Amino acid sequence: MHKIYGVNISADLVSGITDKVLPVAREWQNRPLPELYAIVYLDGMVFSVNQEGQVAKKTAYVITGITIEGERDVLGIWIGEAESAKFWMSALVSIKNRGVKDILIASIDGLSGFEQAIESVFPQTEIQRCIVHQIRNSCKFVGWKDRKAFCGDMKLIYTAPNEEAGLEALDKFDGIWGKKFPYAIKGWRSNWKSLSTFFKYPDEIRKIIYTTNPIEGFNRVVRKATKNKSSFPTDDALFKMLYLVVIDSYEKRQTIRDWNQMMNQLGIYFGERVTNRL
Repeated sequence: MHKIYGVNISADLVSGITDKVLPVAREWQNRPLPELYAIVYLDGMVFSVNQEGQVAKKTAYVITGITIEGERDVLGIWIGEAESAKFWMSALVSIKNRGVKDILIASIDGLSGFEQAIESVFPQTEIQRCIVHQIRNSCKFVGWKDRKAFCGDMKLIYTAPNEEAGLEALDKFDGIWGKKFPYAIKGWRSNWKSLSTFFKYPDEIRKIIYTTNPIEGFNRVVRKATKNKSSFPTDDALFKMLYLVVIDSYEKRQTIRDWNQMMNQLGIYFGERVTNRL
């Protein structure tokens, strides 16, 4: 302000002005939602927030989704402590209370207890664990010397044409690497049920559910807007910033490409859960 207009303003004045956003942001956070979402993505971003004179790590829980019209939507943002299944459950209850009756598919990361939280609120929802998260978790146990060959063999699992072929590739993968890196294989075995959900769908749907990366576009916009902020003075200050990013992104959102085709495919898989709301 001083450089452009020759005016000095204090941080308190800026806060006072932007506080006008809060009532609008809270109204948005509590707005009614559609009864059905085709796909939702659940992810968390960590920020530094001042709390009682000390900087604490806070998680911004973000639920984004794709409506049955094929439009991307941000269902809500919640600021809490370190990411936990318990907090996610409270966010899911919140969107249910605001009108969401059904979610066809939820794409999630590998947080412990996450699946149980979803199943307790939306028991019919199919859950797809993020393949990219699983790949990263497996690679943590593998040294650089073996990583290229390891990843090449692992790729055969999630690029298989169907679940049977994927499981066969996992068995071969285990046979090659299981003794050397047992913990790298363990996650695939123990989470196979939710890692393999995407196999039942055509390629068009697979591409948008096998990873939570579709939310990364929103995350990049958030990171760009907050990159010069080492910390936020309050939870409300963080929430205001995220809300303004959401509103800006609303103006640029577009319908998912080839969505009509995907919606027809989902209608076949989910029947009246879809057709009754079209």
